[in-house]
Amino acid sequence: MQWIQRTIQLRPRRRGCHLITSEIMDSLPELADMEVGMLTVFIQHTSASLTLNENADPDVRVDMEMALSRIASENLPYVHTCEGPDDMPAHVKSSLTGSSVTVPITAGRPALGTWQGVYLCEHRNHGGGRRLVLTAWGQAMND
Repeated sequence: MQWIQRTIQLRPRRRGCHLITSEIMDSLPELADMEVGMLTVFIQHTSASLTLNENADPDVRVDMEMALSRIASENLPYVHTCEGPDDMPAHVKSSLTGSSVTVPITAGRPALGTWQGVYLCEHRNHGGGRRLVLTAWGQAMND
């Protein structure tokens, strides 16, 4: 059994949903040697989140941001407002989409569907760089 854990810092991004699958894979070249396993990606923040979704049409990412902003509007009468009008809606959106994704590893690659990718959902207008903890475990090839 092989274990890999790495913390990476993503560059700051504007509010919206951003495809980050390649950044994750570039940070874990050891996955290429894994026959079968699991990869968990965890975000260490409460105002951004992770999800799996469409990786081909960028309009999906635009529509996801629009829908999440409709569900958790900045115009609701929030009590927690000390960090700005986009903060509490960001916490709600983060709870809806989640703080981690888990993907199976098959023959050194994530076993994502044809049109699936990992999204960073940045819910703040100026969220800054985000930290991810990447944890992979599984059976190495030729073991």
